Amino acid sequence: MLLDSIKGANDIKKIPEDGYEELAAEIREFLINKISVTGGHLASNLGCVELTMGLHLALNLPKDKIIWDVGHQSYTHKLLTGRKEGFDTLRQFGGMSGFPKRCESECDTFDTGHSSTSIAAGIGMVKARDLAGEKYAVVSVIGDGSLSGGLAYEALNNAAKLDTNFIIVLNDNDMSISESVGGMSKYLNSVRTTQKYLDLKADVYSQLTDKPKVIDGIRRAKNSVKQLFVPGMVFENLGITYLGPVNGHDTKAVERVIKEARKVPKAVIVHVMTKKGKGYEPAERHPARFHGTEPFLVENGIPRNPRTTANYQDIFSTVMCKLGERNEKIVAITAAMADGTGLKRFRNMYPDRFIDAGIAEEYAVTMAAGIAAGGYIPVFAVYSSFLQRAYDQIMEDVCLQNLHVIFAIDRAGLVGSDGETHQGIFDLSYLSSMPNMHILAPKNKWELSDMMKFAVKFNGPIAIRYPRGNAYSGLEDYRAPIVMGKAEPIYEEKDILLLATGSMVTVAEKAREILKDRGCRCSLTNARFIKPIDEQYLSVASTTHKLIVTLEENVETGGFGEAVRKYVDNKGLDVHVMCIAIPDQFVTHGSVDKLRSMLGIDAVSVADKISDYLKR
Repeated sequence: MLLDSIKGANDIKKIPEDGYEELAAEIREFLINKISVTGGHLASNLGCVELTMGLHLALNLPKDKIIWDVGHQSYTHKLLTGRKEGFDTLRQFGGMSGFPKRCESECDTFDTGHSSTSIAAGIGMVKARDLAGEKYAVVSVIGDGSLSGGLAYEALNNAAKLDTNFIIVLNDNDMSISESVGGMSKYLNSVRTTQKYLDLKADVYSQLTDKPKVIDGIRRAKNSVKQLFVPGMVFENLGITYLGPVNGHDTKAVERVIKEARKVPKAVIVHVMTKKGKGYEPAERHPARFHGTEPFLVENGIPRNPRTTANYQDIFSTVMCKLGERNEKIVAITAAMADGTGLKRFRNMYPDRFIDAGIAEEYAVTMAAGIAAGGYIPVFAVYSSFLQRAYDQIMEDVCLQNLHVIFAIDRAGLVGSDGETHQGIFDLSYLSSMPNMHILAPKNKWELSDMMKFAVKFNGPIAIRYPRGNAYSGLEDYRAPIVMGKAEPIYEEKDILLLATGSMVTVAEKAREILKDRGCRCSLTNARFIKPIDEQYLSVASTTHKLIVTLEENVETGGFGEAVRKYVDNKGLDVHVMCIAIPDQFVTHGSVDKLRSMLGIDAVSVADKISDYLKR
């Protein structure tokens, strides 16, 4: 196999040109087989195999720098830099990350995981390069979906000022995670379909590219042709040289255009067209489903371990559709995650009340504030780690005006295999600091439904955070009505009170059983409200318990436990508070169970910490 001959950076240059097609096929086969076992980002990586090969042929790594926007499409890059063996432990605890990591390879220039950052980071690297008087290429690879993010436009505006080489590769596959939306997507569609330009450009380019002395003339001729045939010329009008469109599945074409782009003494955009999921029919047909996939059967793409129970996204989907039917004021909003958050059914049923903002969380929040100010009830369904990008908008545009915006915070807490950039472990801390914000967390699927109904009737900023994965259905006999700021006692004893939030109720339930076997008496209470906390309940509980143990899947600083401890201290209550939370650190990738154990927030660790305290 040609792939076996690649042991490190630049080894691809040893492969003859007539072997490129075979190498691309081997890479696709390798990725499909490996990801079918480990899970991971498949469709995006299958779509940029030749694009990555062309970049590696045109550049000299690690001297030249590639910044992958988001970074979920960097698997081929990892293969071409000698990390083939790492795919056996891809996204597993202690194994290779699914995203670029500087600690993993010097060929990984910038740690990424969220979208729309690569152009700004690239400009920074260009500035550092020029200040140091060095000569190397800086290439930012960004998808058309990521180009909907505001940070990308801020960076493009500044890239236009550069008088030094900087290459932006626009990987245009007409997809973000769900289908791309918005004006930039429409503009790029118009470029894709301008056949007169494509045909004429191909003729001119094929005749002149091998004549170096007339390269400046080529650029002038190409720009003139584009001005005639390409609608808008948005990049050129910004002051950024535009090259393309280029077939992103033609390795040599990509190599040639990158080498041409290196000669431009300013910012240049290379527009490369690719097909997401290319080479694997299930992924081509369903690119959104194979964006981030669980292990699957290669022969048909069916999950290896199909779900037999509903997950929280299913429950959210069902309740949103029911609420939408009952209340015409409800508007659903997503940031390019209709499938992932469970809003696809709502979109199909109520298209006029569904908005996909694209990968633009800041815009989505402020737009939601406008919708609320207009008398409607916006529900913004968003992953926890993505919502933090809109901190200022939540604070200034929603909370300051006390507007009725509902934040359905998906993937809250530990999410597992995607690692540091995707763990939803900070939302309680930053949302709790905001005046007027109210925060709830359901213990099971029934409570998620009840909390959504409560949130619709509420008036003001309100957030409901729930985890990824199967929806817990236990404790279904405990379903008291949701009352503002009130906790829900489940098991009432004395001595020790386990006061748990959301997904940690199940952990507390198991820890309680362990402690009972050790002879301890434990109450268990579902906090329900992270903000405001149930102060009345705490005051009463402090008279019958000597230890209150708070449990949350959030970092300790600024979290629920700190709020409880502050109240107890301020009131001088005669009870000790132990906070079980995630240490103030970024959390690596791995299964949720493994990470909980590592962080000391699993049931056994919780029981051991309490037992140790009692011994002392």
